[in-house]
Amino acid sequence: MARNKHLCRKKRLIKANKESSPVPLWAVAKTRGKFRRHPKMRNWRNRKLKL
Repeated sequence: MARNKHLCRKKRLIKANKESSPVPLWAVAKTRGKFRRHPKMRNWRNRKLKL
């Protein structure tokens, strides 16, 4: 990936990074462990972004 990125690409990367954060612990506790993951969790090796 290029060192200098366009603003649109940067925004998309930032959004993807925020979405990839895990479910908060209070949500796991409230649902008693039934809700541990969400479908937008992503690892850089497994699922690539389509930018």
